[in-house]
Amino acid sequence: MLEDKEKVQEPQIEFEAVKETLLNDYRIASESREASLLGRREVLTGKAKFGIFGDGKEIAQIAMAKAFKKGDFRSGYYRDQTVMMAQGICSIEQFFAQLYAHTDLEHEPFSAGRQMNSHFSTRFLNSDGTWKDQTKEYNSASDISPVGSQMPRSLGLAYASKFYKENKDLKDKKQFSNEGNEVCFATIGDATTSEGMFFETVNAAGVLQVPLVISVWDDGHGISVPKKYQTTKESISKILEGFQRDDEGAGFEILVTKGWDYAHLCRTYEQAANIARSEHVPVLVHVEEVTQPLGHSTSGSHERYKNKERLQWEEDFDPIKKMREWMTGKALATEDELDKIEEEAKKAVRDGKKRAWDAYLAPIKKELKEVHVYLEQIAKSSKNGVLVSSVSSNLKALTEPMRRDIIGAVKLGLRHVREEEDLPGKQALLDWLTEANAANHDRYSSYLYSESEEAALKVKPVAATYDTEPTEVDGREILRDNFDAQLAKRPELLIFGEDSGKIGGVNQGLEGLQDKHGELRVFDTGIRECTIIGQGIGLAMRGLKPIAEIQYLDYLMYSLQIISDDLATLQYRTKGGQKAPLIIRTRGHRLEGIWHAGSQLGT
Repeated sequence: MLEDKEKVQEPQIEFEAVKETLLNDYRIASESREASLLGRREVLTGKAKFGIFGDGKEIAQIAMAKAFKKGDFRSGYYRDQTVMMAQGICSIEQFFAQLYAHTDLEHEPFSAGRQMNSHFSTRFLNSDGTWKDQTKEYNSASDISPVGSQMPRSLGLAYASKFYKENKDLKDKKQFSNEGNEVCFATIGDATTSEGMFFETVNAAGVLQVPLVISVWDDGHGISVPKKYQTTKESISKILEGFQRDDEGAGFEILVTKGWDYAHLCRTYEQAANIARSEHVPVLVHVEEVTQPLGHSTSGSHERYKNKERLQWEEDFDPIKKMREWMTGKALATEDELDKIEEEAKKAVRDGKKRAWDAYLAPIKKELKEVHVYLEQIAKSSKNGVLVSSVSSNLKALTEPMRRDIIGAVKLGLRHVREEEDLPGKQALLDWLTEANAANHDRYSSYLYSESEEAALKVKPVAATYDTEPTEVDGREILRDNFDAQLAKRPELLIFGEDSGKIGGVNQGLEGLQDKHGELRVFDTGIRECTIIGQGIGLAMRGLKPIAEIQYLDYLMYSLQIISDDLATLQYRTKGGQKAPLIIRTRGHRLEGIWHAGSQLGT
């Protein structure tokens, strides 16, 4: 009888577990949407300068987050707030802390206020600059604003899994990979697939066969420009059908789903992640019929370029609304239960926003109070006391001060008493300014370069020694022998680029090294400078030591945007949370006309 009773109860237990999951997903989606709505309002009321949000993509991103495992990587862009919330990486308070540009990592761990809102990252590094255990984290590479720039590095993040899996000498590097079972999830807006770096990444991923899942959020527009002006056939999945893997050769798996269909989205992402993880086959997930309820950003209204029919469709196919209809239609939840979740979400977001704003203002108000005391003390004894007191009063009257208001008041007050010595409070205010400048340097200017013990500027030089009767050899041989020694010493080192493998480089600086160390360590790439650098960035972010070779300096121009916007800013924009120690090797000055002259250094 007991066994029969357990059999009867089992479906009910399963149903309750499913229902709890569904209601929790609905809560996350509702909180994310409410954060977008309230975030937009905060910008329009002047508490933040600019806002860009992930409204309309909530359900698709929850499905993606379900397939995302610890050890995986995200290389996305500024629409991915729901992914981060679903993974527990971004709280409501942290979301608003970034909107307000809070400089405290405890409150804003993504960029310490150095990037505009919805630019997410996780900490790859400990405070001393050493690597964290990436296999135990949901890893998110730091977002950047230039659209499409997340794609080249996604190639390297995914390729690292293949390298760790195939390089048996790296078995002890367990903090970076679990035998190559990690997936990189790249996200991109449909309009941005028009960028060359997207196509370059897709082609390279298909050639290399890496565990990369690319999600294309397709809301039909690129700001105001509809996709009939963006994409041939108005469908990225259709024009990439030639990449679909088949019996004749490797390629991509291409999956298509709808941005409002919760159940199908969950199945699709489970399938995509399984293929990429187990087979190391790249997957494109084309998420069609995505809505964008708030328009592109706070800079404009989508009512200006969408007709009434489109706006009505977006309202009818809002993903949260469609999930609600599906849940109630399947008797998975009641209207009252969902109403309650929505009300609780509004309150949670209001409360989180208030906590974030109060936390942002608290240290600034403390600084204002300190300065006010010093200024009042100075005003009592100065011959220009009226002027100093006016500065103090104006400062105190600010209800929502900024640090520049405080620093400006300090400098103005000190200017009024610049000719007066030994004033009570003056030296204390000068000392306060000195300390504030040091603190502000840390807040706004630190980590332009590495500050760890491994920083290049901290490497002690080793003076060259020469034989009494040295042998004269070609410079390329010295370079080759150095690479040979480093490859033998460091199993995490790899060298790749155009003609770098079989022939050993166009100037033979890698001669014979592929034969000696293997194709895994020294290899050729296609003519794709942008993703050669991106591949190096992603590999370096995962603890490897890549050398990315660009055949000639002139061709480096193809990758200059990735170098300047992603690689060069990485440590700064994460305040030391991420790094990509990449070596880029190239050559120039053949003086063969204007294209092999290597003359870009002078431009």
